[in-house]
Amino acid sequence: MSMTMRDYSEKRDFHRMQVNSEIQITDGEGRSFSGVCRDLSGTGMQLYVDRHIPEGTVLHTLLPSTSEQFPPFETEVRVLRAEPEGDGHLLGVTIEKVRY
Repeated sequence: MSMTMRDYSEKRDFHRMQVNSEIQITDGEGRSFSGVCRDLSGTGMQLYVDRHIPEGTVLHTLLPSTSEQFPPFETEVRVLRAEPEGDGHLLGVTIEKVRY
C-alpha cells in the first residue's frame, strides 16, 4: 500500500500506546505534582494535568513501573501544546531525553 493511501494514523513512525497511568511531574523550579499519562509513543506523551503549563516548558517525568522486572520510565520532556480540557489541561509533550 502506498503512503498516500494510508490513513493518517498509520503514517506515524511510532504507534501510540494507551496508558492512563498516574505520572509524577517536576517543573524546572523543583515543584512536583501528579498527572495522568494518557498515551505514550516512541517520541512523546499526552499528559493530563490540573494546571496550565506553557508551551516550551521543560519537565521531568517519572512513570512508575507496574513490574519489578522493569525500572520506572523517567524522562525529560518539552511541552509542544497545552489545551484546556475539563477541570485541567491536556499537554502534548515530546521526549527529549530518557534517563536510565
